[in-house]
Amino acid sequence: MSTEVLERRFAAIGARIKVIRAAREHSPRIDVGSDRRGEFFEFRLAGGHGISLHVVEADRDDRSLLLLVREGGEKSKFLCGFDERHWFVAAIPESARGVTGVASAKDALQPEAVREAVAKVRPRDRFRRRNAAYVRQGEWFFLRQWALVVEERDVLRDEPLTRGRGKDHVLECAFRRGGETVFVNAEHPGGISAAEYELLSPSRQRSGRWRQMVRDPELYAKGSVRHPDHNTIVLHGWHRVLMNTEQGARAMRHVAFLD
Repeated sequence: MSTEVLERRFAAIGARIKVIRAAREHSPRIDVGSDRRGEFFEFRLAGGHGISLHVVEADRDDRSLLLLVREGGEKSKFLCGFDERHWFVAAIPESARGVTGVASAKDALQPEAVREAVAKVRPRDRFRRRNAAYVRQGEWFFLRQWALVVEERDVLRDEPLTRGRGKDHVLECAFRRGGETVFVNAEHPGGISAAEYELLSPSRQRSGRWRQMVRDPELYAKGSVRHPDHNTIVLHGWHRVLMNTEQGARAMRHVAFLD
């Protein structure tokens, strides 16, 4: 699509775009910027050679669209839209099949447990931020756990919830269980297993500035969930915390935006 056509398609959902051709860019870069007129989508392209942008579907009422990016022989899809107060962009996992529009893109971003809850409960609006199946704040989903009982001594207070860069969501009450014990330092930010740590020499264990952490524990929350870019939600009773599936998309490397 030409820049003019892209601008019209984004304008249909009330958004602005800026396409920047930068010779030194190595890949498409998608971000949400702001100027005196407000927020806009920014696409930085490496001179535009071998890269094309195409709006597959634009939903005026939902203020969202599905964007297809072709780079050489690779295709990536992104959901661009408005959520509560701000515009956002989310990469769609390449493993998701049949993503041909906004609704199927939103389905693909829901974790499996959320899709199962939606199929079981069949809420009237399966994408509403609070419905009979789940509560959502940004990229985080919260599923009610009716049978979960947590001892008071195990409750964490004002626990930050983050996916790395970006602003923290803050859980009034949180509880973690399970997961894998790992050892983390600057050289191994993703952590190594306890077995791998035990194979290190005593000197490397002492000098490595290691921290013992837990990878992929189950996380639960109740009470308020706060974030500066979202309305505060209140969870009555314990809820399982699950992130959307965009972290599983290779196309996430093109996304600069994190709330």
